[in-house]
Amino acid sequence: MYPYLLRGLTIQYPNHVWGIDITYVRLKRSWLYLVALIDWCSRYVISWELDQTFEMDFVIEAVQRALSQGKPVILNSDQGSHFTSPKYINLLKQNEVNISMDGKGRALDNIITERLWRTIKYEEIYLKEYNSLREARQEIRNYFAFYNQKRLHQSLNYQTPEFVYYS
Repeated sequence: MYPYLLRGLTIQYPNHVWGIDITYVRLKRSWLYLVALIDWCSRYVISWELDQTFEMDFVIEAVQRALSQGKPVILNSDQGSHFTSPKYINLLKQNEVNISMDGKGRALDNIITERLWRTIKYEEIYLKEYNSLREARQEIRNYFAFYNQKRLHQSLNYQTPEFVYYS
């Protein structure tokens, strides 16, 4: 396990700290798994992926896509199996990203990422009943575009994540 590096840290600029987490998305007859990486300074969703299996590949794809756009100083996660796997750890080490992990049972250590889940669930996922992976992927893609480009955040002085991230 890796230590929690964010206690007492003031996040000062985009790509200083990213968070990553996985949540569930309900289909009519099954579940999907959604992983997202979010910049903690700007709340910008850098990358995400949706899959029908809980295999490692969708997490690695999302991280690789994010790293192709930028590199955080620190990437924070929980201690889940995806984030403690050698494949994930090695990818971050190869890219010289400092690894931070929440304390056991301390979801509040990853509060910005958890807040993203609450937002997308109440503004998108819980309002719809997706019939397929394809439909869910399209609707979630549309939501994240709205979230990054148009949704104003009080914590960002009523600016969008995209504006703050690229400023």
